This record gives sequence, structure tokens and C-alpha cells, in this order.
Amino acid sequence: MGSAMGSQTMGLGSVDATARINRGSWGESLFRSACFGAATFLLVALGGIMLALFVGGWPAFHKFGFGFFFSTAWDVNNDVYGAAVPIFGTIASALISLMIALPLAIGVAVFLTEFCPRVLAQPISTVIDLLAGIPSIVYGMWGFFVFAPLIANHIQLPLESAFDPDSFWGKFFAGVPNGNLLIASVVLAIMILPYMSSVFRELMLSVPASVREAAYGLGCTTFEVVRSVMLPYIRRGMIGGTMLGLGRALGETMAVTFVIGNAHNFPSSLFDATSTIASTIANEFAEASGMRAAALIAMGLVLFLITFVVLAIARLLLRSQKF
Repeated sequence: MGSAMGSQTMGLGSVDATARINRGSWGESLFRSACFGAATFLLVALGGIMLALFVGGWPAFHKFGFGFFFSTAWDVNNDVYGAAVPIFGTIASALISLMIALPLAIGVAVFLTEFCPRVLAQPISTVIDLLAGIPSIVYGMWGFFVFAPLIANHIQLPLESAFDPDSFWGKFFAGVPNGNLLIASVVLAIMILPYMSSVFRELMLSVPASVREAAYGLGCTTFEVVRSVMLPYIRRGMIGGTMLGLGRALGETMAVTFVIGNAHNFPSSLFDATSTIASTIANEFAEASGMRAAALIAMGLVLFLITFVVLAIARLLLRSQKF
């Protein structure tokens, strides 16, 4: 009797175990399918965007050929368009903003992790994070109404009047006072600074305390610890943070539209007006049709490819690093 009940109990236990295994297998299959679907959706969306941009911009590519990338023409009356000026403005403004923001972001991160009192570090970090959430159009309005007149009245115009207009410095400081490449680059630098400084700060906090203390124990100064210990330790993450800021600068639209001048010409100096791909699309797409719309869509594809190339370069830099 006891043995029969024991065997019956064992049979029920094996059935429950089998049911749990089946439920676990079903749940695992569902989880894998959901993850595969999410990844596939992203790839399909990416391919769809590229295809839509290519199809929409094909009339411009077909009519102008490779000259579309190198032509400076933008003649609405004759329906002739070129993307050279917006491409140059996009790359130039992004690189200048990165050169301004990178050392500032490193300095902010070092201050918060090495010099700032702990009671102030968290509030300052919170304020920096909040700066990243300010809409870009607010930065653009501030740049147009406050920053641009400030630079024009106190820097550009006094320097321009101080030199002969035909001299090198006279030509360098000549340009459009309230909308130019330099103002757009500085506004972009201010916009990407919170992103980069937040990433760099978290990276520096991830450096083991024992590593830093060992360097201080050897008699290193703070500058030597940062330069020789912390920055090499986090260099891989810094490349990612830098590319994050560069990507934001490349695709920024409204803030740049306010302050870059929106002129279809190569800037002869940092104080000259120009345009970017995003600002050109924002200014003209609402009233564009036919070949003009195709040219704008084609420039959107070019901006997409520029961003892709930047990410590819970042991957190559990361792969070349030895850790």
C-alpha cells in the first residue's frame, strides 16, 4: 500500500516537473522570438528610411549626378541645386563645436570628480543633466537674441573696425554679425557639452579607487593622475561619449537654423554666414516641390550617410584600442 502511494506521488512529481519544463521552454521561445522581432524591426525601419530617402532623392541624383555633392549652386528659378555648401557647413560646425566642447567637458568631469566638494557635486551634476533636456529651439532663440548680439557688439565689430578691410585680419573678422558659422558652432558646443560631461563624469567615477589611490601614493599630482591614469583607463568610453556629442551636433536643426545665417555660400571666415543640411531642409521643405523637394530629400540621405560614416569611424577607433 505504501509503495503504491509512493510510486503515485513520484508519478505526479514527474508530471509537474515535465509541465514546468514545457512552460519554461515555451516561455524561452517566446522571449527569444520577442527579442528577434525587436532587432528585426529596427533593421527593417532603418532599411525603410534609407529606401525612402533614396527613392525620394533619386530625381536629384539622376539629374545632377556626382556633381550634386560638389556644386555650390542653389538656384530655385532655374531648378539647379547642389549640396556642397550645406555639407561643408554641417561638417565644419560640428567639428568646431566638438573642438570647443571636448576640453570643456573633460574639465567639468575632472572638477566634479576630483576637486568639487561632495555636498556640491550632486547638485551641480543635476543641473548639468537638466541642461541636456532643454529643447533645441530654446538654445536657438537664446543664441539669436542674446549670444549673437553679444559677440557681434563686443568682439566681432570692434575687431573688424580695428583692422584694414583689405588685410588678412580685416577679412577674417568680416562677416554677418548676428548669424554666422562661429556663433552656430558655439551654440552647438553648449548643447552637446552636458551630454559629453555627464558621460565623462560617470566614466571617471568608474575608475577603481585603488588605482587612483595607488597613483597618489606614488606622489603623482592630480594632473598626472588624470592624464596618466584616469584618461587612459576610460579612453574607450570617452570615444563613445565624443561620438555621441558629434552625432548630436551633426543632426541639430532648429538651434543652428536660428544662428548660422542660412546663406548658400562657402564661409570666407568664421564670422561669415553659411548653412547646414538640417537648416536648409528646415527652411525650404515646407514650400518645396518637384526637383527642389528631391534635392532636399537627397541631402537628407547625405546627412544619414555622414552620420553612418561617423559611427563606422567610431567603431574602427574602438576596435583599434588595446585594453
